[in-house]
Amino acid sequence: MTSSVPWRQRLSTGTEDTQNEVVRLYQQTRHSKAYVPTMIWGTIQTEAYATVILRQVVGFLDVPDDVSAGVAKRMERQQVLYDGKHQYDVILGEQALYTNIGGPTVMRGQMERLLRDFDLPSLTLGILPVTAEVGVVPMPGFNMYDDNRASYELVSTGVDITDPAELALHSKAFDALREAAHFGDPAKDLINKALTSWSNG
Repeated sequence: MTSSVPWRQRLSTGTEDTQNEVVRLYQQTRHSKAYVPTMIWGTIQTEAYATVILRQVVGFLDVPDDVSAGVAKRMERQQVLYDGKHQYDVILGEQALYTNIGGPTVMRGQMERLLRDFDLPSLTLGILPVTAEVGVVPMPGFNMYDDNRASYELVSTGVDITDPAELALHSKAFDALREAAHFGDPAKDLINKALTSWSNG
């Protein structure tokens, strides 16, 4: 089954209520997977980075401005990284390290955050190099929750998929992305390279 809700409808009261739904989802999910090709996964965003993102969402969709409350909820969601009850497999596209969200100072802080959290027991973080040969067609980013739900964030709509056959294809796609991604020290090297670039620019 596939369901979708337009963002303007979902965010009709602002960002806080939606972020609160995400907090509950992450608290209920034991094992999550995320492929995020062009930005930083929300659960490891800095407060400054998240503020820029939610400010852009509010401005683009022309929804009620409660950015501070939405950011506070996004920061609350990050507690799942530290409670010892959850596991996250995350693949960022190398482009995510260079997509300019808020300028060099924000991006430098975000790279430092990635390096600080890199070795958390709850987190397996991979970086997919821009030159990597991947055994699956290019696709937008997606999140999977306990292998029983996949979610996409499209321009105008949020999409959720729960059909088992479709979820199996998403798991297969994630495995192909993981096969091509860098982990451990090679992934840290890519983050450090981006940190150097933002520090110099």
